Amino acid sequence: MADVMKEHGRALADGIEAALPGWVVRSVGRFLGDPGPAAEEAGRRAAADVGGAVRNLLSQDVDDQRTTPLALLRTAVAYPTALLQAAGVPPVDRDRFAVERFPDDPYDLTPATFADIDPSLAEVGLAWGAAKAFEHKRRHSA
Repeated sequence: MADVMKEHGRALADGIEAALPGWVVRSVGRFLGDPGPAAEEAGRRAAADVGGAVRNLLSQDVDDQRTTPLALLRTAVAYPTALLQAAGVPPVDRDRFAVERFPDDPYDLTPATFADIDPSLAEVGLAWGAAKAFEHKRRHSA
């Protein structure tokens, strides 16, 4: 099973690293129209930083993973947020849950699922999650 977990982990990390630059550009573009080269650079940094953190997490043993790839992926909102704030874009109205749960996301960019970053991540994220759940159950069921 360890090989299956590694395979799914690599696929998810690869997908996240590939999808993050476009997501940052699209997120900035929703507010600014033409996101420009700064958004492309921020996307590359997000892929390296956040993608690297996800890859590191997914290379760990299942029992040593103290967070989730989606939780790490959510930290990527910092990249488009910094650009939008620098451009003087005012924050959007958010519901109480979003404000309380994601206080560092004034533009309501936090992904609820992998597919919110890119639809191609839905299946690979589901496959990784199922493999992790199976492995956890195999190890820890009485």
